[in-house]
Amino acid sequence: MKPLLFNLDSDPVLATKLGNALQAETGKLDQRRFPDGESYLRVLNRCEGRDVAIFCNLNRPDEKTLRLLFLIDTLRELGVRQIGLITPYLAYMRQDKRFQPGECVSSRPYARLLSDALDWLITVDPHLHRYNSLDEIYSIPTHVVPAAPLIAEWIKLNVSQPLLIGPDSESEQWVSQVAQLANAPFQVLQKVRHGDYDVEVTLPEVENWHSHTPVLVDDIISSGRTMQETVTHLRHAGLKQPYCIGVHGLFAHNAYEQLSDVAKVITTSCIPHPSNKIEIAEALANAAKEQLLR
Repeated sequence: MKPLLFNLDSDPVLATKLGNALQAETGKLDQRRFPDGESYLRVLNRCEGRDVAIFCNLNRPDEKTLRLLFLIDTLRELGVRQIGLITPYLAYMRQDKRFQPGECVSSRPYARLLSDALDWLITVDPHLHRYNSLDEIYSIPTHVVPAAPLIAEWIKLNVSQPLLIGPDSESEQWVSQVAQLANAPFQVLQKVRHGDYDVEVTLPEVENWHSHTPVLVDDIISSGRTMQETVTHLRHAGLKQPYCIGVHGLFAHNAYEQLSDVAKVITTSCIPHPSNKIEIAEALANAAKEQLLR
């Protein structure tokens, strides 16, 4: 029996690609809001004994998570065999320690919430700066799809003489992997964050790289301040106009407009955006096939 794939409030183009690759039946939902703002949800497929994958991209998680939990609970009551989540962007991973007294380490309760509801989870390059793996906070099987090979392939095809640049010391292992796959040199910045919009960066030695094209790589582009400041310093140092590549392009406020004024901005298709150039559908589908065949 074909698996069911539900698209909950997420990119319809990517959902279609996933459904075709998985040869899945399209899950059908009736959703609306009551006048008081509460959500109504109805599953229109026959579900008993079926394997189900939910495609729900968790950018803007506060808008989506409650409906996701309602859908999972309804599918359980309708007798599905297993339920997994495909989410290119896994939310609430950046608050991975208590930076100030009394702060909520939100990555942990959010992980418990999803682990209690799901049988498995697939995502792309979650923010793992202080966790070695998702297994530290998720109690269900998880599969992380790496973006590094996809980014490296795009760089090889589109950038002449690239110089990979990581935003901070925590990115070195990840950026070095992209550089190795792209057969390119790399440098790593020293970064001090004074606040959400106040970031100071120190450049590596650049004197030997004037013939190269800088390629800044990061897992998340949100405010874009780190990349903007880095681009300014690179241009002052006489380097070529850089590329800024992000796995997850969140682009808070006018971050994209400001960054695209000074650099060529490229993202994966994890979050729908005009900067999307690097496809992830096939890699996500291959990971989902492994889970659905269990």
